[in-house]
Amino acid sequence: MLSQEQKTKIIEENRTKTDDTGSPDVQIALLSERIASLTSHLGTHKRDFTSRVGLLRIVGQRKRLLAYLKREDPARYDALIKKLNLRK
Repeated sequence: MLSQEQKTKIIEENRTKTDDTGSPDVQIALLSERIASLTSHLGTHKRDFTSRVGLLRIVGQRKRLLAYLKREDPARYDALIKKLNLRK
């Protein structure tokens, strides 16, 4: 789970406006951080299948948000992919 300080930092780095907390950019960045955290957790706890299911759900959600952003604003999509070092 992300701490409040980590969330605030991620939101500030990825927001599009001053009061932005729910744009696709912010949501994808937060999900990416959670994915990284769960991936490292599953590296040490190989039999934690409940967390594995949660990870797959989060990956699917991020995939849908990326598809939405690519459809609506391809330039922002490309910039975000580069910024977060995501493969695509």
